[in-house]
Amino acid sequence: MVGANPKFQTHDRGGALTPLYAALPAQARTLQYPAGNPWRLIANLCCLIPLSFLLLQCGQAPNAATLAANVQASAADSFDDRFPKPQFKDRFPTASESLVQQQALAPPRQRVARTEPAPYRVASLEPQLPFQRPPPRDDMTMLVSLKSSAFPYLGNNPHTDQPFLNVSHGERRGHRSYSGRVYWQDETFNDNRVLMHVPENFDIRKPGVIVVFFHGNGATLERDVRNRQLVPQQISDSGVNAVLLAPQLAVDAADSSAGKFWQPGGLKRFVTESADHLAEMYGDPRAAKAFANMPVIIVGYSGGFVPTAWSLEVGGLGNRVRGVFLLDAVYGELDKFASWIANNRSGFFVSSYTHYTERHDRELMHMLREKGIAISEDMDAPLKPGSVVFVETPEGVTHRDYVTHAWTRNPLKEVLVKMAATPALTRVAAGDASPANR
Repeated sequence: MVGANPKFQTHDRGGALTPLYAALPAQARTLQYPAGNPWRLIANLCCLIPLSFLLLQCGQAPNAATLAANVQASAADSFDDRFPKPQFKDRFPTASESLVQQQALAPPRQRVARTEPAPYRVASLEPQLPFQRPPPRDDMTMLVSLKSSAFPYLGNNPHTDQPFLNVSHGERRGHRSYSGRVYWQDETFNDNRVLMHVPENFDIRKPGVIVVFFHGNGATLERDVRNRQLVPQQISDSGVNAVLLAPQLAVDAADSSAGKFWQPGGLKRFVTESADHLAEMYGDPRAAKAFANMPVIIVGYSGGFVPTAWSLEVGGLGNRVRGVFLLDAVYGELDKFASWIANNRSGFFVSSYTHYTERHDRELMHMLREKGIAISEDMDAPLKPGSVVFVETPEGVTHRDYVTHAWTRNPLKEVLVKMAATPALTRVAAGDASPANR
């Protein structure tokens, strides 16, 4: 620092600036010049005076104008806020990403020695399998390629009954979105990776749930779901015996297409294929059967409303879907959400919203009230079987940060904690044979 060197002191003991001569380096003040040679003195001073002004300014605080020029403008909540532009490394996997443990999002928690596992606040799942005690381990977060993930998708768009890839340029194929923009398959719809997360305290011997997270527009699994929205960390911090499956949808694009989740049985195939990989991450291949039959909670954020709605309508899991949590995500598909709520009174439904989705949320509330379904508009009460909750969030809450800052910090964590406090929410009968499960 400037003030740490005696040669560069610019203040006297009273705190006032000394004359300019005193601010010069000591060598300059002690130079002796021969009499009768004033030009040499003047030449040296011309070199040293600008240096003196620079040294004086080093000890001064920047003025208000300088600070203002370095403050980034905060746009209200523009398209760029919602969908930040990616870097190249965010779009394509590196050699270290596939089937390799990723770096933990938070510093490793200090492990405390104990003789019995900590209690878990989740519902009972029948039957429980007699697995051996798992060895101590850390959180596991991996990117895994699955054939049943959303993309690539070569089928039809069910809204138009036309091929999803409806644009071609030579051998290149793409999809024209509702906005008219073309997204190419090789850039946007060719990533079949899934972000999987198994918390360090997850215990397969205890009842558990699978959280399926459908991200919004303009997102990648690492940059957004893992690092910015902290979805794996929220699940770990909740203390709930839960694991995460988050498929990559459209890569960093303003597109909400559901891909293979449009297809009948798509969600069921996705969860079934994931079971072996979750068991491998957990460290016990015998756990695959338990993972394949666990209850499921679907969380949809923003543009994730499309795969959420179609997974409820045709996903094939039936009563295994024990809850739905929408984060500023009711942009459409109201009939599918209303139908699932009316026909699944043993599960819960929570939708929190900003002014972007308020109109659709209120329309959905009206549809449900006409069906005689009771609605709550706050999160104070506990979640129970059949709970339907709509939560309006205050002004100032931004859509882009909604997964970590809604009506509360880390809303996913809070909903999981409330869910786990009511065991009946995730109870699944061992012989459930509803038509949707067949």
